[in-house]
Amino acid sequence: MTVEAKSPTLEPIPPFSGDPPNFGNLMGHPRPLWMLFMTEFWERFAFYGIRWAMVLYIVAQFKGGDPAGEKDASHLYGAYLALVYAAAIFGGYIADKLIGYQRAILTGAVIMAVGLFMLAAPTEPLFKLGLATVIVGNGLFKPIISTLVGKIYRQGDERRDSGFTIFYMGINLGAMVSPILTQALAQYVFGSDGMPAYKVVFITSAIGMVLSFIWFLFGRAALQGIGEAEGKQASNTRLAGVIALNLLIGIPMYYALLSIDAQILNWILMACFIVPAIMLVVEGIREGSMARDKVFAMLIILGFNVFFWCFFEQAGSSFTFLADKVVNRDLGFMEFPNAWFQSVNSVAIIVLAPIIAWIWVRMGKNNPSIPRKFSLGLMFNGLAFLLLMFALAKLVEPVTGKIPFWTLFAVYWIQSIGELCLSPIGLSMTTKLAPARLTGFAMGAWFLSVAIGNNLAGLFAGEASGEGGMTVASAYGAYSQGFWILMIAGAVLFLVSPLVNKLMHGVK
Repeated sequence: MTVEAKSPTLEPIPPFSGDPPNFGNLMGHPRPLWMLFMTEFWERFAFYGIRWAMVLYIVAQFKGGDPAGEKDASHLYGAYLALVYAAAIFGGYIADKLIGYQRAILTGAVIMAVGLFMLAAPTEPLFKLGLATVIVGNGLFKPIISTLVGKIYRQGDERRDSGFTIFYMGINLGAMVSPILTQALAQYVFGSDGMPAYKVVFITSAIGMVLSFIWFLFGRAALQGIGEAEGKQASNTRLAGVIALNLLIGIPMYYALLSIDAQILNWILMACFIVPAIMLVVEGIREGSMARDKVFAMLIILGFNVFFWCFFEQAGSSFTFLADKVVNRDLGFMEFPNAWFQSVNSVAIIVLAPIIAWIWVRMGKNNPSIPRKFSLGLMFNGLAFLLLMFALAKLVEPVTGKIPFWTLFAVYWIQSIGELCLSPIGLSMTTKLAPARLTGFAMGAWFLSVAIGNNLAGLFAGEASGEGGMTVASAYGAYSQGFWILMIAGAVLFLVSPLVNKLMHGVK
């Protein structure tokens, strides 16, 4: 999870040039902020409510409980996350050019809710169709809600940064609460530890998405016209056309991509990345040596960004299987639920974000550069895997054959430090380095780098489970590789940071 947004990693698009209405204040901020806060809270509740259960459900429902199915489950989960990021590119374009922001949010919320309800279907094809539907809905919703936050503040308003901090807390609170509630409903109310009612997880998440839709539908009047469809965007025919295209082309396309081999999907995503990369380089060369250098700096950092997300996004796949089979979750007075691990990152972000921000301010002119912060993010991520290596090699309990609870708990906190070093500056940095005429393509390149990382995360998680399911040996082998890859990548970026800084020409 992230300070900026629980996947996708989104920085707000700069506010529109005109001044917003003179909103009344509530708790020191424009009143619409709190409506957007709760809209996003329920959307993230819905999105993260299914995270802990997805791979476990796939194995139990579609693989007959066979541990050998863990690999396929991880691949599907990784592909799903990757396509969620990729869909944000198309959703942003649709909102900006075709139907307007408010309509995009409402349409995306409805589509996403339908997809979440579909996940409760008992067949694998319908489950994948539900995932494809969620991808389309999230692509329309997620990039736009952050944009509206930016638009309710006037240019130069000193409250804007703190407003986004409040908004991000809504994101993390939604992601923190949902695994706890959905797990309690699935295991203690409608099921048991031995047989969780996973379908309740998906239905509860869908209800959360319905609440997000209702909250925005009735609360959008507070925006006083910001984000409303204008001119041709207000055409009901155009809205119907967008919905039809998503139903007839978007959902079938994502369903097909979810159904192909994960390796093939990765080649497709990499090919998609090459297009904006080439266009950015060509435009940079056309604008001059400084713009060209900035593009090269951006592409170098985006390459390292892939490594970070490949290993960070194990939470919903291999770490879930690790917690289920290899971690001793018995705390003496209770067994720590597997689902609750999904909330640890959110708690860590809420606790650590102000501390990390204070450290950067305290360091003053010694504050690390953007590439150095990225390298620190990679290395902290690597240290988390080093702890797992140590636990799997030295701390396996003789009686249970499992590693202590605290080790995985600590891993999430260490990864969160890495995330705070890297994620908050990602897209902001990208848009600053991109040629002025192709900022949209730069944003697309960022999303695609994260998408590639997420798909690779699924492939890596499959290796961690091995052919017969997660074991101490298979986890140790994979996580050892993860440690070395992250530390080497972090060290290389740290060493080349002076060169990258030179290419950035003073961008901070």
